[in-house]
Amino acid sequence: MKQVEVGIIMGSSSDAPIMRQAIEVLKRFDIGYEFSVVSAHRSPQRMFEYAAAAEGRGLKIIIAGAGGAAHLPGMVAAITTLPVIGVPIKSSNSLDGWDSLLSIVQMPGDIPVATVGVNGARNAGLLAVQILGTSNSELRQKLAALKKENNEKVAKQNETLDQFE
Repeated sequence: MKQVEVGIIMGSSSDAPIMRQAIEVLKRFDIGYEFSVVSAHRSPQRMFEYAAAAEGRGLKIIIAGAGGAAHLPGMVAAITTLPVIGVPIKSSNSLDGWDSLLSIVQMPGDIPVATVGVNGARNAGLLAVQILGTSNSELRQKLAALKKENNEKVAKQNETLDQFE
């Protein structure tokens, strides 16, 4: 069984369809992860225990998704020394995701949270891979291959542009 290096947490199971995008990325890069609901508001003790024990369990990065007031990423970052990547979720109680985005990106000094775009769990997963890749040449090679694939996709799109003229 592969070592779990990334914790993916969210404030509610309703966030799971978005957060699964990060899982798809981690699977592609063969990175072990755990996935769970850890609510800053509904289960603050569970959140504290999760964040406090994360490094001891071998985690290297936490991806935290939250909608509405979106306190989860910042509160986890206040507790752990691990990098935290926040994913603002456009949820049923959010203001088009703006409240979540601003809650996560506007952290006070000394509590950094890397923040991706609203519903941007895929980019959160890729950012986690890039962070892990700083000390893993195999991951860097896989990331380079992804960049090459993206370049090839753009080239193919250019080949078909004449159909729009």
